[in-house]
Amino acid sequence: MSQVITQRELRNGSGEIMRRLDEGESFVVTRNGVPVGELTPLRRFRFVSVEAVVQIFRTAPPIDADEFRRIPTRSRRRRQPGHRTTWLANDPHAEFSTPPW
Repeated sequence: MSQVITQRELRNGSGEIMRRLDEGESFVVTRNGVPVGELTPLRRFRFVSVEAVVQIFRTAPPIDADEFRRIPTRSRRRRQPGHRTTWLANDPHAEFSTPPW
């Protein structure tokens, strides 16, 4: 549930509001009693331990590798040797001339 705060509360208590956003709280900002915006925390990548990943994959259904290779997808299309994808071409620190997959 989002907490409703006024524009003035946002201006005067921005530091505290930012800390609470960092802790996961959400806010609806009002001006003259009318909602004008929402403040929600960004979803951040969280560290997942190796043990947790192993546990998740233990319960995952098996995948037939041959069947998986037959599934056509854009991300797995064949590329010409030496082809550089846009995301690698724009990265001066790229180590691969083609994606690692």
